[in-house]
Amino acid sequence: MIAFFRAIRKKMHLLLLPLFAAVLAACQPVAITGGNTGGPRIDTSAPVPVALLVPRGGSASDNLLAQNLENAARLAMRDLGGVQIDLRVYGTAGNASQAASVASQAVNEGAKIILGPVYGEAANAAGVAVAASGVNVLSFSNNPTIAGGNVFVLGPTFANTANRLVSFAKRSGKEKIVVLHGQDLAGQLGRDAILQAISANRATLAGTVDYALSQESVVAAVPRVKAAIDSTGADALFLTTSSASALPLFAQLLPEAGVQAATTQYMGLTRWDIPPQTLELPGVQGGWFARPDTAASTAFSNQYKAAYGSDPHPLAGLAFDGMAAIGSLVKAGKSNALSGAALTQGAGFKGASGIFRLRRDGTNERALAVATIRDNRVVVIDPAPRGFGGAGF
Repeated sequence: MIAFFRAIRKKMHLLLLPLFAAVLAACQPVAITGGNTGGPRIDTSAPVPVALLVPRGGSASDNLLAQNLENAARLAMRDLGGVQIDLRVYGTAGNASQAASVASQAVNEGAKIILGPVYGEAANAAGVAVAASGVNVLSFSNNPTIAGGNVFVLGPTFANTANRLVSFAKRSGKEKIVVLHGQDLAGQLGRDAILQAISANRATLAGTVDYALSQESVVAAVPRVKAAIDSTGADALFLTTSSASALPLFAQLLPEAGVQAATTQYMGLTRWDIPPQTLELPGVQGGWFARPDTAASTAFSNQYKAAYGSDPHPLAGLAFDGMAAIGSLVKAGKSNALSGAALTQGAGFKGASGIFRLRRDGTNERALAVATIRDNRVVVIDPAPRGFGGAGF
């Protein structure tokens, strides 16, 4: 099991680094907070200038990501039904100072909205640089601490996933929850998202157990989890860890310690179907996790591959989403189409992985399915919603 744990960590390293950088790169955001309803006026009879900020000019992996993001944005432009977009691409080299500089340049050159950049610190810097102009920034980050004012985050958030799972658990009669989280920043953000979801859904927090990112600390956390469940009568355990970290070890040790899936519902804040080897772990059988709309994700991947001859980067769909939202709003023909009020309209948008909508606090809500693992296979037990019903926030 330890060898499997290490093997997964090695295989997932390249994928998870950019994903977690997007989450954690901005620890001290200084962007304007609060809701935003404004934005520059546009001429919908002419091509609308849109700036795309990508990490071009950085590392080889950043350059690959940059090309994928541009490809996805242009792919979305093909489906806009006559809407004219003047797409202008700027390289940030993956750093904050360059992002701020090119964001200002883009606005000075007429951009009415900014799509990107990727990393949290860069997105925060871009938002601050253009805040006075009223131009909104649809960043590819999923760091909620930078959201607000003129900055929106398009990346999937812990809060969205936690709320989906806790809401489903509550409806399913699993409402007394122990939270197991790492002591790192990702673990703390995940814990906070779960605690907020428990409160919002009127479930019960039965305790929290933390651990350092070491094998010894993970092992030591197991009896503490068992004690918390036994002393409170908890019927669910929510883990923040991923397949690339402590999940394989917990999936072995917790059942061995008597935390059985038959009486304690396991839930995960991360995807338990990535990589596929995770599905073979006995301890995750019957566990719940959230995932995007499979049909929508597959359709986007096939469309991208047909256009560019390769599978899209895992983050490429965010550029597709941003451009789809922009095009949908501009198509209505209103001069305030790219204002904060328009961007946060309640009905949302159709994106690469299903429907989504932007919240007035700068975060987002994505329609997610709840899935479980049975006999080493993923089974969707509650499909992703196909509409938000037009409700606002």
